[in-house]
Amino acid sequence: MLTNTFIHIQGIGVKTEQKFWGSGLTDWSRLSPESINGRPSRLNGFFMAGIEDSIKNLDENNAAYFGKRLPASQSWRLFPEFRPSTAYLDIETTGLDRDYDEITTIALYDGTSIRTYVQGRNLNQFVDDIQDYRVLVTYNGRSFDVPFMERYFKTRLDHAQIDLRYILKSMGFKGGLKGCEKQLGMDRGDLAGVDGLLAVYLWDRYKRKGDLKALESLLAYNVQDTINLEHLLVTAYNMKAGETPFARERQIPEVVLPENPFAVDVRMVEEIQRGFLRGAF
Repeated sequence: MLTNTFIHIQGIGVKTEQKFWGSGLTDWSRLSPESINGRPSRLNGFFMAGIEDSIKNLDENNAAYFGKRLPASQSWRLFPEFRPSTAYLDIETTGLDRDYDEITTIALYDGTSIRTYVQGRNLNQFVDDIQDYRVLVTYNGRSFDVPFMERYFKTRLDHAQIDLRYILKSMGFKGGLKGCEKQLGMDRGDLAGVDGLLAVYLWDRYKRKGDLKALESLLAYNVQDTINLEHLLVTAYNMKAGETPFARERQIPEVVLPENPFAVDVRMVEEIQRGFLRGAF
């Protein structure tokens, strides 16, 4: 889909792009100075330069070039071309304040393997490992996960970002990650009752009591958030591509989610939830 895209080029909006498609200018390879004769003259120079830059940066596997130029709600167009270097990412923290709270765990899934990072064990290894990827897929990562990690690790994550919050919102899906999952027919099973607040208490229990079941439950929740992102992105991509003239040729197969290597302790979760109701926390 990326090579059918023109809205990342200066001066090209959605309506102009659709006019291009309608007139047969559907792919970078079909464009030449002659093919845009009759278009506004202001387009000819920088438009062809933009196409040349796009071809060059795609050949160089430079996802960041496109990530900076595509609107957040249109970043789904990056996906197929950069899928081999894409990481699905989610963090858990002690709270929402980037200046005072800490990262407790990180889950990273790349469509093949699952990696987890735990504070006090291997958390700092994440900074090196994330350099293996060019695209980060998150839900609300632009506003929360990525800035939080940059502050916490004192580094810059210059990857292209596909933030599903913006894409799904543009499609009418709201209510947070879990709300969007439900609207799209996804079931979390035993993890349905776990949320961000409970994740904070699971970490606290692990730190205070050394309770490894609490840590495993937290990692189960963290990993599930991450692997579900792939299914959501593939679904959103196919729906979005289905609205273009390239619906048939650009569809990609649905994914089979990997098995979560961690299991939630349902009794522990229920115990913590009862504590919430009693005001014990």
